[in-house]
Amino acid sequence: MPKPESWRLNPAGYPVCTEFQTRFQDMDINGHLNNVAFAALFESGRVLLNREVRPLGERPANERTMVAAVEINYLAEGNFPDPVEIATGIGRLGTSSWTIVQAMFQNSRCIATCDTVVVCRTDGQAKPLRAAMVAELEAKLAQPA
Repeated sequence: MPKPESWRLNPAGYPVCTEFQTRFQDMDINGHLNNVAFAALFESGRVLLNREVRPLGERPANERTMVAAVEINYLAEGNFPDPVEIATGIGRLGTSSWTIVQAMFQNSRCIATCDTVVVCRTDGQAKPLRAAMVAELEAKLAQPA
């Protein structure tokens, strides 16, 4: 797996950054954050971005989004009890999907990156994203700082 682009290792390249507290139960037998904890922390950051972009009350009733793929790249060990910062933004916009790009930082060091493909379905089918949604997603693009 190739190393992430250098800009991905800088929280300034992401429009949304949120701190999360690690938990004792997130540790593996070696005393490091386990892979399930990494996935859950990234999910929390992703959900907060989605709610900023598309508040639940403003979504059309016939429109659903779902995760199609998740790729996590583990770059370093994470530790309890230190909090982590999840940096999140939109990496790519497609016709009916988009990619959320994220990085996890602990003690100012990037310890993981995550790319998640989200698909939007309208009336049970993949259809082009609404113009309003595209504009909302574009406002949260991640880019080199």
